[in-house]
Amino acid sequence: MVLRNRRRVAVIGTGIAGKEVYEAAYRVGRLLAERGAIVYTGGLGGVMEAASRGALEAGGLTVGILPGNKVEEANPYVEIPIVTDMGHARNVILIRSVEGVIAVSGGYGTLSEIALALKMWKPVFGLRTWPGIEGVTYVETPEEAVEKLFRLLEGDM
Repeated sequence: MVLRNRRRVAVIGTGIAGKEVYEAAYRVGRLLAERGAIVYTGGLGGVMEAASRGALEAGGLTVGILPGNKVEEANPYVEIPIVTDMGHARNVILIRSVEGVIAVSGGYGTLSEIALALKMWKPVFGLRTWPGIEGVTYVETPEEAVEKLFRLLEGDM
């Protein structure tokens, strides 16, 4: 399949993840890769690393939209690092580059990415993330997040 025809999904979330959150993000990344999606993240640690690792270990392609100006800042599971030197403004590039978003946990950076995605009419699925945001579809498991996102993107929802 031509790369530009594959689904492009951002996995966003906290840069410092505990075991449960890391495992959930890893599972999301793995499931996305198994469905043929290209996994985009902010390229750093925590949820970003876990999702990238899951995707890469499942044979998927990973892209990291980095806030700084050094490729070396990327976690070791990012295959295609995009250096922006834009700090948090790189969130716009990340969200604009994808068709849908899965948020796993997260702080204010994640909140800004959720807001950008909603503003750009991108579907957002929330797993253990900011509660009560209108427009976010909340899910209980990585499997539910990926399944619902794909159903929506494929016009089955």
